[in-house]
Amino acid sequence: MAIYTQKQCYFCSQNIENPDYKDAVLLKRFVSGAGKIIDPKYSGNCSRHQRRVATAIKRSRYLALLPFVRR
Repeated sequence: MAIYTQKQCYFCSQNIENPDYKDAVLLKRFVSGAGKIIDPKYSGNCSRHQRRVATAIKRSRYLALLPFVRR
């Protein structure tokens, strides 16, 4: 049985309401080395901000600010 420590949501602690899809440096924190969106269990995001981060990452991928996959 694994014991997970409770992480605090980055966006709640920094008082950021909506992550901006144009801020690729911030969004890279929540993308794995393979290009996948990191699970909230590991990133520590609350459910509201995790949904918004996922939407922002998808929008930035569509505009080619972030890659879909890393090689």
